Amino acid sequence: MNRLALNIKANYNLLSINRWLAMRLDAIGNIIVFGTSLLSVVYVHGLGKGDAALVGLSVLFSVELKHLLHKSIRFYAEMENSMTHVESATEYTRLLPEADTVIEDQRPKDGWPVQGMLEFKNYSARYRNGVDPALKDLSFRVLPGQKIGIVGRAGAGKSSLTLALSRIIEAESGQILVDGEDISQYGLFDVRSKLSIITKDSMLFSGTVRENLDPFNRYSDEDIWHVLEQVDLAEHFRRKDKRLEFMVVQNGKNFPFRHKQLICLARALLKRAKVLVLDEITSAIDYATDKLIQKTIRTEFKSCTVLRISNRPKEIIDSDMVLVIDDGRIAEYDTPQKLLANKKSLFTKLIEEAKRSK
Repeated sequence: MNRLALNIKANYNLLSINRWLAMRLDAIGNIIVFGTSLLSVVYVHGLGKGDAALVGLSVLFSVELKHLLHKSIRFYAEMENSMTHVESATEYTRLLPEADTVIEDQRPKDGWPVQGMLEFKNYSARYRNGVDPALKDLSFRVLPGQKIGIVGRAGAGKSSLTLALSRIIEAESGQILVDGEDISQYGLFDVRSKLSIITKDSMLFSGTVRENLDPFNRYSDEDIWHVLEQVDLAEHFRRKDKRLEFMVVQNGKNFPFRHKQLICLARALLKRAKVLVLDEITSAIDYATDKLIQKTIRTEFKSCTVLRISNRPKEIIDSDMVLVIDDGRIAEYDTPQKLLANKKSLFTKLIEEAKRSK
């Protein structure tokens, strides 16, 4: 509703400015026509010079000038608006490129990571120069197979952890270690292909169901059907004429949100990465889908290191550890039981705020 109201407000202002400009241009054009007509009358009747043809031609040109003035100003405004695209393109050419996709002489060993141990060491990062760091001097360790819940208020920096792990934002200082290996030494493909990240946006691509689940064609049909069974989507696609070759529209617009989220979960199941990041994946789904996802995480990702980011603290109450982020820093990092036992802890306050907001 807030975005709709903002859009209506912007459109109203645009229409108002257009009407204001049209009235001013019409007024200027009418003054020009009136002035030309008045001068013609004075020239012919007052001075006795000129003729009717010259007067008619002058008035006609003044009327045309009114329309040309109107069009030229509008064309200039449109050109000025279009030049913002050139400005944007120029800014993009000045952006620093991402790191290499693959560094041939610096590739991880086959099967890395084996354990899924994750460690942040004095890690700081910012989105661009000139803005405050999104993450500030983070230091914590996640043991292999641990389930970590990450909470904090809106804008605290929770989702920035996801971007840091996938190296969408790069470290300003410090390190991220996976099984003791600094991820900054490897190419982006080697890092990102070893992680499974599911976000609330449920990214699907234009292509077949098979291509969305297995973009690099590494798995058999049996493996794909098996993960679809695990997320209760197998029967849904068996009823389709093309089954695994069923086409997915860009952003999955031909699927309900529930199915898009489950397809992303199936993709993570198929990949079997040792590190799984869940970024607010249950923030906009129904109870039944939430229950299915929770069950799948507990049973199918038992041996994986799981980082679960949530805006609802009660969702991560069964985690092994809870990491509370506040203003890009670690405010608390302990078991949920110990944090709840401390009535002054930020985690306890977040739980109480969530209860009051219901």
